[in-house]
Amino acid sequence: MSTTSPAPILRATDLVVGYGGPAVLEGVDLELVAGGAPVGVVGESGAGKSTLVQALGGQIRIREGHVTFEGRTVSRLSRRDKKRFRAAVRTVAQNGLDVDPRWTVERAVAEALKDARKAGRTSGQTVADLLDDVALPHGFAPRTVHTLSGGEKQRLALALALATRPEALLLDEPLTAVDPAMRGEVVRRLTEVADEIGTAVLLVSHDVELVDRLCPTVHVMAEGMFVASGALRDVFAEAAHPAVADLAENAPLAAQRFR
Repeated sequence: MSTTSPAPILRATDLVVGYGGPAVLEGVDLELVAGGAPVGVVGESGAGKSTLVQALGGQIRIREGHVTFEGRTVSRLSRRDKKRFRAAVRTVAQNGLDVDPRWTVERAVAEALKDARKAGRTSGQTVADLLDDVALPHGFAPRTVHTLSGGEKQRLALALALATRPEALLLDEPLTAVDPAMRGEVVRRLTEVADEIGTAVLLVSHDVELVDRLCPTVHVMAEGMFVASGALRDVFAEAAHPAVADLAENAPLAAQRFR
C-alpha cells in the first residue's frame, strides 16, 4: 500500500526578491512540512538568508515566484486568512523582541497567550510552560524585560513565538547572544516542543554546529541561491562550491568531524 507525503505547510517556488536593484534571492525553492524534520540554511552575511525568512513570513514583496501557506498564495490571502497566517507562521529574528521593556517577563508571556486566545489558538499553556520551553527558570517571571541579558531576551522572544503553538517557526539567528554552553539545552527543548506540536522549523544561522545538531537537511546559500543541499556531512564532504569550502574553512571542527 502506497503512502503519500504530507503537503508542505509553507512553500517557496522559484522565489525572486529584489529591492529595486539586482535580485537578492534568485530562483529559490523551499518546503517546510508540519511535523517534519527541521530545515537549516547557512551562508555568509549578505547571502540572502534573512531576506528568505522575510519572504516566507510575508513581510516583503516578491518580484517573481510565490510563497504558499497551506497551498494558498500568501500575498493573496484574505484579511481573515492573513490573521490566521500571522498566528500560524511565527518569525524570531536576532533582535526580534518587540515588547514594552518595562513589562515583567510574566506579563509579556501572559499577553502573548492572550493574543493567541484572541486568534483562536488556545492551547492551555501557562506562563511557566512557555518559560520551560526555552529553558528560562521560573524565577525570571517577575523580572522586567529591560533587565534581561541579550541571550535571555532571545529566549523570551522564542517563548512568545511559541504561545500560538505555530505550524511553522522561522528562526533567523535566534540564539546568537545565548551562552554557547546553554544553546544545546535551549535547542533540545525547542526541538522537543516542535516535535510534540508538529511545528515545521526553519533555522537560519551562522552557527554550523547548531544547524548540524538540529537539521538533517541543510541548504547552503550564496548570492541569493542554494548552491548545495543535503545532510551537512555530505555537503562538506563534496564542497564543490566555493561558498561551501569557505564555510568548512570557517568551521574547522565541524568540517573535520565529517571527513
